[in-house]
Amino acid sequence: MVTHFYLEIKVVCEKDAVKITWRIRPDLVPYAARLFLGSCMASRLKVLPSGDGEAHFNYAFTECKFKKLMKGNKLIYQNQLSYRPEAKTKPAAFVYPVECVYKRPEGWVPPFLNPASGVSEGHGGLVFHMALLNELLTGIAKTNIIPLGSFMPIWAAVEQKSHQPLMLLMEECVAATTPEIKTGTQLYPIIGNKGCLLESVNGNSVFLPRYHSSALILYLQSFKFGLGKEVYIHCKLVAWDPDALDESKKTCHYVKENESWQLLEDPFQSSLCSCCSSNCKTRSKRGVEWESHSLSQTTVLGPIIIVDQSDPRANTLVEAAIESEVK
Repeated sequence: MVTHFYLEIKVVCEKDAVKITWRIRPDLVPYAARLFLGSCMASRLKVLPSGDGEAHFNYAFTECKFKKLMKGNKLIYQNQLSYRPEAKTKPAAFVYPVECVYKRPEGWVPPFLNPASGVSEGHGGLVFHMALLNELLTGIAKTNIIPLGSFMPIWAAVEQKSHQPLMLLMEECVAATTPEIKTGTQLYPIIGNKGCLLESVNGNSVFLPRYHSSALILYLQSFKFGLGKEVYIHCKLVAWDPDALDESKKTCHYVKENESWQLLEDPFQSSLCSCCSSNCKTRSKRGVEWESHSLSQTTVLGPIIIVDQSDPRANTLVEAAIESEVK
């Protein structure tokens, strides 16, 4: 139960829906039609003997424009209650956040595991995917215009089909202003040294927790390289034995709080990342045996256009992108 200066709100999160009771003062009862949960009006209004009112909102998460997010092992639904005494074009007089948090369902796989868009390439019976996701991580991004400093989630996966369980690794990634890398092409390193996220040292880039060993999300902070131009992300994707990680096959990012490199899959094995600050070359015996069975694919994602929003020319790029989406 949460108390505010003129109301009382109770939120009950159910399996696939939410029930909210919003108690309002008598003078607000005639304006109950101006109370909203996201895009939805109250399901029912009850006037109490005291003259107070109770606005009830009983809606499924598929209604009212709830936002669905995945963060680590959590499934989160977000929305907000609002009181709008004026037209919706005017700011709300009151806003109250609503959030329901659940444990991520076992075996949950995002709906874009087999995307209709993005980059898909087959090799040796395996199909590799790479795509730019939207900011909520719920599907493929609808625009390739990225504001400088914001994050661009890059998803990569390998379809396992009849293969034994595989781990998807991003062994190396660089940015370039061309879809092909040739001699003399200027490159911006993102991942190097056999799976070390170099951009996590100077910036805030990070690997997100895996939902499955065969997929990986690189939460990459946009950079100044190629600013305002078309940028292409070139990545070497590797399908690997999950039980044969070593210094040459790993997923590592730098954790500033600890000032150390951390292994995504198991922080207790972060010693595999110790070479990220030097040169990673060694390989275990099992790794050498598995090397002949591993498969890799260099995949290119783009074009992505990073814009500085303080630059007036950025508006032209954004407007052009919106116009192309409408068409």
